Amino acid sequence: MKELIILTINGIEHGVLVETHWTLLDVLRDKIGMTGTKKGCDNGECGACTVIIDGEAVLSCLILAIQAQGKDILTIEGVSQDGKPDTVQDAFVKYGGIQCGFCTPGMIMASRALLNKIPHPSTEEIKRGLSGNLCRCTGYVKIIEAVENASTTEIT
Repeated sequence: MKELIILTINGIEHGVLVETHWTLLDVLRDKIGMTGTKKGCDNGECGACTVIIDGEAVLSCLILAIQAQGKDILTIEGVSQDGKPDTVQDAFVKYGGIQCGFCTPGMIMASRALLNKIPHPSTEEIKRGLSGNLCRCTGYVKIIEAVENASTTEIT
């Protein structure tokens, strides 16, 4: 059975007709066309599908689209401001935190959520903040360096 829901994504409302069992990840990618959020494991293990909902990093493969109604959803497509990359995005490029790029959107979203809560996290806080996101290319050192750099260049 389909239901019409309204999702607020990157500040824009989207009316979407969904099956009640569809995940937010599938609706973002397949119905709205926001393919920046990656579909990795599809069971909450890799973090590639991380989005920010009401300020919290959330795995979009584990939440039903209908559960996201009335919430503020931020995807990788909405992180940049006025066409300029976010400081986290800049730092990932500058410090080589991007390799194949598949985990990058989820890593950036988890990093952004962390920095929104803890503007100047310690290395241990960064590791905890990114602990649900897997990367097979970088070994995490460059990603952690990128987040540390972004925390020093944050505009408050």
